[in-house]
Amino acid sequence: MSEINPHSSTLRNPGQDLIRQFVIYAENKVGWLNDFILMLKSDDIHILAISVLDTSDSSVIRIVPNLPKNLARLLKSQSISFTERNIIAVEMKNEDSLHQVTQSLLRAEINIHYVYPFLHQPNRRAVLAIATEDEDIGEEALKGYQLNVLSLEDFNR
Repeated sequence: MSEINPHSSTLRNPGQDLIRQFVIYAENKVGWLNDFILMLKSDDIHILAISVLDTSDSSVIRIVPNLPKNLARLLKSQSISFTERNIIAVEMKNEDSLHQVTQSLLRAEINIHYVYPFLHQPNRRAVLAIATEDEDIGEEALKGYQLNVLSLEDFNR
């Protein structure tokens, strides 16, 4: 049996890269985000989704890149503090899809920690980034409602 890498595939979707979200802890300083985005651009790392929450002292930047391994290397080389995790990317067919998302996760008894939109829309449909307490069960619940859960390959086509 082949070895499963928890950061790049699942049993249900062998070979498909999961969506990796990076949470970057940054100083709340004028121009920091601009400099950060310029740094990504110079390394050909594209932002697929982003959410920024700031406080008086610091900012929490959630970002989904097209090249997660490259972003991890870049952040480490720049001594930028971060964590990473898998999230679910679900395609929204229409406004009713949002209710289907929340209902499917409720029925599976999965908490939604936070939601934010993707900038890229691979099928010209809105896409939500969803962080849950269990991505595997959440993904199965969403698919049970015939919702399209996307992989990294869907964005890199």
